[in-house]
Amino acid sequence: MHDFKYDGIILDIDGTIWDTTPIVSGAWNKCIDDLGFANRAAYVNSEILKKEFGKTMDIIADELWPEFSRQEKEKLMKECCTQEHQALRMDECKICYPNVIKTVKEISRDINFYVVSNCQDGYIQLMLEKTGLSAYVKDFECFGHTKKGKAENLIDLIKRNCIKRPVYIGDTDGDSCECKKAGVPFIWASYGFGKTDSYAAKLEDFSDLINFL
Repeated sequence: MHDFKYDGIILDIDGTIWDTTPIVSGAWNKCIDDLGFANRAAYVNSEILKKEFGKTMDIIADELWPEFSRQEKEKLMKECCTQEHQALRMDECKICYPNVIKTVKEISRDINFYVVSNCQDGYIQLMLEKTGLSAYVKDFECFGHTKKGKAENLIDLIKRNCIKRPVYIGDTDGDSCECKKAGVPFIWASYGFGKTDSYAAKLEDFSDLINFL
């Protein structure tokens, strides 16, 4: 029997499991056109979204479209999320980072995996569907479902699954800060979107997780 450091591995999505920004930016720009906001809203691209992903959807809307009313932001973001899901579901490109799926399947024989993200409701389910990881992720939570921040969702998920020694894998300093609030060790996916100086371990490739454990 292996004596692992952790009994629950909680994953971020964007910048950790995959990079959807090229697909999502196209879907969001289409929404800007379709809703008649092209003369007021700046178009997005992959690099812009990489700086925004990981934040809650309301903060993303505030930062991308500060001049819009709250009602306009909510309308545009809702439609962006709908179009984004459709585009991702139809796209056949392999958008996961190398070795993610293989490593999750291997480690899940000994340690349960979970997902906590600041994404909209339905995004985690879509990710699990596209990656084939549904059978390997025991539970998940997100801002879109609870309207809570990542630290609170981490605490709630850990409690309801009776996880004694959790660890979180993410790619941004925001992830690291939320883990500190929740009292959860943080592993930095350095290949992702962000930077941080505060982490328990650094992954240059997702498969590095095997050696760390």
